[in-house]
Amino acid sequence: MDSILVRGNGALSGAIPIAGAKNACLTLMPATLLSDEPLTLTNAPRLSDIATMTQLLQSLGAEVASLQDGLVLALSSHSITNHKADYDIVRKMRASILVLGPIDYDIVRKMRASILVLGPMLARYGHAVVSLPGGCAIGARPVDLHLKALEAMGAELELRDGYVHAKAPGGRLKGAMVEFPFVSVGATENALMAATLAKGTTVLKNAAREPEIVDLARCLKKMGAKIDGEGTSTITIEGTDRLGGATHPVVTDRIELGTYMLVPAICGGEVECIGGTLELVGAFAEKLDQAGVSVTQTNRGLKVARKNGRVKAVDVTTEPFPGFPTDLQAQMMALLCTAEGTSVLEEKIFENRFMHAPELMRMGARIDVHGGTATVTGVERLKGAPVMATDLRASVSLILAGLAAEGETVVSRVYHLDRGYERVVEKLRACGAHIERISA
Repeated sequence: MDSILVRGNGALSGAIPIAGAKNACLTLMPATLLSDEPLTLTNAPRLSDIATMTQLLQSLGAEVASLQDGLVLALSSHSITNHKADYDIVRKMRASILVLGPIDYDIVRKMRASILVLGPMLARYGHAVVSLPGGCAIGARPVDLHLKALEAMGAELELRDGYVHAKAPGGRLKGAMVEFPFVSVGATENALMAATLAKGTTVLKNAAREPEIVDLARCLKKMGAKIDGEGTSTITIEGTDRLGGATHPVVTDRIELGTYMLVPAICGGEVECIGGTLELVGAFAEKLDQAGVSVTQTNRGLKVARKNGRVKAVDVTTEPFPGFPTDLQAQMMALLCTAEGTSVLEEKIFENRFMHAPELMRMGARIDVHGGTATVTGVERLKGAPVMATDLRASVSLILAGLAAEGETVVSRVYHLDRGYERVVEKLRACGAHIERISA
């Protein structure tokens, strides 16, 4: 099992290119199922989840070609021949599963987005069979939101042996008013895709506002969809009979962007994040400014530099977009471990999102966790130590901490990293970091 060795060596400077967003790409790829014409995605991230999604779509009969060293994906679903997602492919996927046919509950229950193609499949083909993540209860969150939205559009759902058997009467969904009881990115994406081919007008209320939603809407519009209001809490979709092909650049990954913005913040120096924009990370940039880190928009991206000495403590509460992203909370905690004063981080999106805290404490951090709140008292310097990544964001937070620590830090279980960050070692080395990947 690979690990990453980091030696803290002071300020870092340079430029880091920011990849396309994984979560956007994983949603854009199944949009190919809505049309029999080609969909080309540029600025694609080169990650293991993308490769697995490619395999899955290919197993269904879609054509997927990786071009220009993986930066371009050419997709076509002119002849979907198989409605069953292969076990061996699906079991590898976590946040990216799109299930078209019956597959084992034990596999699917671990998948966060296991029904993302339910919408596209129902919209274009009029039927799909999906194993429920989380058991047989349809009320289990967050799947419930996906299903209720599709039911509102006329889908007939039957629960049988832990599977949702879904069909659209007459082969086509109908426009409807859908109001989500709470904001869900996945349910918004699923309903948005389904509505593009439904008969009539669909209105999504309390819709997610994330840049990934806006990106999906822009791509669907290029394919001929009639969508209004993306980026707000109310999205209106006028259904059309068919969608065409398109070429679309995947939006910049705001989480990778925020992560690399923290490099000069925690180490000192100045780094330009190529492809970054303030609109993607507004709330995050505000917190950096309060902490004493300057963020400036350039014609190439965002330039980030620590203003004067140690950063200052700030309080952070995670919220749905446009608030502070939960996926930057672990990385921000790493920064605040070395801040002057005491910071309070409140996690309101996911439970058990402080698993990185004990690992940071091994490096000398002072952190007190109570439920959904972590109190961080800054220390002057962290110390290198052997640590273990518990998840994707934790893995990169430990690398950031290692860059700012005295001595050597070895981060184990870095396979998590490969799911969400491409070429980390290469990108950080280009800025002068002492970092290497060690193969087991």
